[in-house]
Amino acid sequence: MISLHFLLTAFVVVLAPGTGVVYTLALGLGQGRAAAAWAALGCTIGIVPHLLAAMLGLAAILHSSALLFQAVKLAGVAYLLYLAWQALKSGGVLSIRSDRQSQPGPRIAGRGALINILNPKLSVFFLALLPPFLSGDPTAATAEMIMMGGVFMAMTFAVFLLYGVFAATARTYVLGSDRALRWLNRGFAAVFAGLAARLAAERA
Repeated sequence: MISLHFLLTAFVVVLAPGTGVVYTLALGLGQGRAAAAWAALGCTIGIVPHLLAAMLGLAAILHSSALLFQAVKLAGVAYLLYLAWQALKSGGVLSIRSDRQSQPGPRIAGRGALINILNPKLSVFFLALLPPFLSGDPTAATAEMIMMGGVFMAMTFAVFLLYGVFAATARTYVLGSDRALRWLNRGFAAVFAGLAARLAAERA
């Protein structure tokens, strides 16, 4: 049984802007609604390994193993810095241009999935988030976690899609200004770099 308390908690968590939201906004502004939808889908798919890790108890191992946590974290930092460079570089995969052609959807989704897969804090987060909302029946724990995970993923996709549609709607107002495009690209690059710095400072 999904409680109202869980729904409200999950909604607040999903609504808070993070790396996936920034990525979806960048794709919506740069390539339109379809690209934003693929980005939202990819970020949602990237949640699956962390949910599985939480259900199988692997998150506890990740939390207790400093070496493993650092390895995944550094990979995530490197990837975020790569995205920052791609937003800043002329012709980069995340750069916003008025003559931009939409990229293949699966490629957009793949990058979005990697953003979440390479964030080790997500596994620990789900290990902390889900248990308090379990009924206490050991035989139903797995089914309940799967249900809550499914609801969380559906909520993530819906909220990210709304962010992306909003960005795509604003797209027509910014593409006509070269100055606005330059500052948007610099802004997204700075945000990804800042998120990389924040992830680098995280501890297991």
